[in-house]
Amino acid sequence: MGQSTPLVPLALVVEDDALQRMTISDLLLDEHVQVVQCESAEAAELVLDRYGEVITILLTDMNLAGRMTGIELVKRARAKYPNLDIVVVSAHPQDVSDDIRFIRKPWQPLDIVREALRYPKRHSSR
Repeated sequence: MGQSTPLVPLALVVEDDALQRMTISDLLLDEHVQVVQCESAEAAELVLDRYGEVITILLTDMNLAGRMTGIELVKRARAKYPNLDIVVVSAHPQDVSDDIRFIRKPWQPLDIVREALRYPKRHSSR
């Protein structure tokens, strides 16, 4: 019998602050999570349209470059990909649904890693 190839997690990190975006990405890469970075919700939506079926987790800030907010991105992502794991990272508590996790800024590296590695929905359906 052949062995199956393990699923490599893929995170979409959406943050307009370049330093925070790169730091989050580096933390995830250290945990063997592949990363696609975007600074705006509009760019992230294009990535979701093209690769949404293979993205494991969406980590997004609320205030982003461009016209669309993180909450709007979350709503659109949830509508297209109901099993996508989503983590909102923001300095201000947001009213998000129960199936969306929240990390308050300033965050600790362990907070990001812990939440990103929880991605149960996509893995349980495959």
